[in-house]
Amino acid sequence: MQLKDLLIYNDIVIQCHDNPDADALASGYGLYWYFKKQGKEPRFIYRGRNELQKSNLLIMVKELNIPVTYAPDFDETPELLLTVDCQYGQRNVSTTNAQNIAIIDHHQKTVALPELSEVRSNIGSCSTIVWDMIDAEGISVDDNIHLSTALYYGLFTDTNKLSEVSHPLDRDMLDSLNINHSLITQMSNSNISLGEFVITGKAILSYEYFENNHYLILEAEPCDPNILGVISDFSLETAGVDVCLAYYVSANEIKFSVRSCTKEVHADELAAHLAEGYGGGGGHRYKAGGSMRPEKLDRSASSILHSRMKSYFEEYDIMYASKANLSTEGLNLYQKQPVEVGCVKLSDVFPQGTNVSIRALEGDISVRIGSGDYLMIGTLGEIYPISEAKLKKTYELVSDHYEKEFEYTPKVTDLSSGEKRLVPSYAKTVRSKDSSMIYAFPLKKKVKLFTSWDEENYYTGDIGDYMAIRKDDPSDIYIIKGHLFSSLYSQC
Repeated sequence: MQLKDLLIYNDIVIQCHDNPDADALASGYGLYWYFKKQGKEPRFIYRGRNELQKSNLLIMVKELNIPVTYAPDFDETPELLLTVDCQYGQRNVSTTNAQNIAIIDHHQKTVALPELSEVRSNIGSCSTIVWDMIDAEGISVDDNIHLSTALYYGLFTDTNKLSEVSHPLDRDMLDSLNINHSLITQMSNSNISLGEFVITGKAILSYEYFENNHYLILEAEPCDPNILGVISDFSLETAGVDVCLAYYVSANEIKFSVRSCTKEVHADELAAHLAEGYGGGGGHRYKAGGSMRPEKLDRSASSILHSRMKSYFEEYDIMYASKANLSTEGLNLYQKQPVEVGCVKLSDVFPQGTNVSIRALEGDISVRIGSGDYLMIGTLGEIYPISEAKLKKTYELVSDHYEKEFEYTPKVTDLSSGEKRLVPSYAKTVRSKDSSMIYAFPLKKKVKLFTSWDEENYYTGDIGDYMAIRKDDPSDIYIIKGHLFSSLYSQC
């Protein structure tokens, strides 16, 4: 769905979920602003039993001039009802009759969606989606510092002060916005009430410690999700605790925060494991979080979270390639097949010597462009650097053109000027000529592999993925995804 698709309607009501948070207010404000610019007269409302009370939200609405109205008894039937940061029919949003329904949200899909919908469950905030949709219309929000600040704060609060940002589109918005930093600080420092201070203390006092795997689980009363970050951050400072999970259960959702201080556990991976099938989770290696929908649960949230924390540690073997000494006896031998991928000479994008940031789904890479610096674009859109010598040794040119679409288009930013350029626009198509031989076998148990060239970061292998051992170097052990294996290697 595009925002311009909604311009055929005149009587437009924007509704966020009951008891709105900063992201709901910000994304609703962004839509209100867009429709006003298009000559419409939209209304922005929320319903439910309770009017806004939290100090940070009251400051947000007042200082940023957010035109939201509390309308618990709203009984009109607008031409278009646009629910934002929620999905029409969910329990956390009062039902409003309308001639037409549209939805913009970033939570997991839990209801049948109308034709007019934009739900992206892998994005950190609904504010990001609204920003991206406005930007797609060729309109910038940068000149409106109130709206920019609101959108920033929406992402800030929904990702636990940005610690759980994982999608590059969220980072694109953060880079773009012109915000009032002092107001962000003021709202952030008005985030915890005395009641939430008590909630924090109660959760810490009722901790559960699991000595075998050195992790804590703490259940809190329903609260602002940022409080879970406060609880888990503080708890992780305890000696003997490597991982912490803090969560709460409410009628509308289950929110949780994950922290890790050990290289054997990536917090974002654990968060995704906890929420799989029930919601979504993500973040960074050391800080992450997520949510689960109550209507998707098949048993209590506490039971699910406890069993999944236990299974996470039991399901994985941890392997260090430099110490593995795997036997290749009886294993099948495979040869690498030619694969076409993308290749970019960085000095074709920006001049040699330019300090740039390269953004892709896997994260950001900052480099100073050298004469022989190249980027490879893998089969799934992954970006990784390669030297000119290795490129010429292992790849051959197929075409001066490269065309392929990915979920997120990698881009290069000049850190001095801020200018952004799309990586595929400068790419050529190359074909691998590496005919290396490997021994390989499918995994029957999940594994975390620390390779011989990187003993600080592990690569995850799931059941059905392949463990590969180079024939000419048995210490070179790595993981190949199961769905890619047959297209990359053939049995000898």
